[in-house]
Amino acid sequence: MLKVGLQLYTLREELEQDFEGTIRKVAELGYSGVEFFHYFGRTAEQVKALLEETGLVAVGAHRPYDAMLNDTEQEIRFNLEIGNRNLIVPYLTEEQRNWQEVAAGLRTIGEKCQAAGAVLSYHNHDFEFTEKVDGQPAFDYLFEAVPAEQLQVEMDTCWVYFGGYDPAEYIRKYAGRLPIIHLKDLKKKEDGSPETVVLGEGEVDLAAIIEAASAAGVEWAVVEQDFCSRSPLGSVADSLNWIKTYENQGGSIHV
Repeated sequence: MLKVGLQLYTLREELEQDFEGTIRKVAELGYSGVEFFHYFGRTAEQVKALLEETGLVAVGAHRPYDAMLNDTEQEIRFNLEIGNRNLIVPYLTEEQRNWQEVAAGLRTIGEKCQAAGAVLSYHNHDFEFTEKVDGQPAFDYLFEAVPAEQLQVEMDTCWVYFGGYDPAEYIRKYAGRLPIIHLKDLKKKEDGSPETVVLGEGEVDLAAIIEAASAAGVEWAVVEQDFCSRSPLGSVADSLNWIKTYENQGGSIHV
């Protein structure tokens, strides 16, 4: 049964204004865990205390590729201190997308994480599916080039869909290597560009994703909305309400 977390990037403006208060609101809404992307100057001790106060689980942390490559030990140490084992590379700039070099870098980071008792994962966007290496999506190339013990999958199912592939099929493909998925919805604008929306208001088959993820042994479904057309806090509340409704209808997810 999938547990539900929130990627805090969705609430980045609120966190900048009131980090502690926003985390408390996430807990009050009913999310079980949070995925960090920035700590807004707080120490590991302060973050850990806030998690203990709210009862939230540190699901993971998105950390920049350069920071993970150049300050690996510091990144690992901070996250282990707050109770988070999952360090996640969230994005590559166009300049960084030399896929052979990225694979070598991820192997290096992954070895250090493994030795320290942490887990390295990679989070995709759509470009890992539209860019090819030797005829296959760069996504598949990376996970073939780096062993599973050094690199796990954090699949952003919405971007798999936007990249032209079936998210449920990809979940089944990476079963056993997939502890976390991102649960996100979108609709395409007239020009074909994506607009991220509240869960259930877009065109992604969320039910198929949830059921495939549950069958594949995924532990966490992390809600994320890159950009919100209305209040971000209201949006993540509405997304959680969609999940609660789906759960009440017998869906394999638990709030």
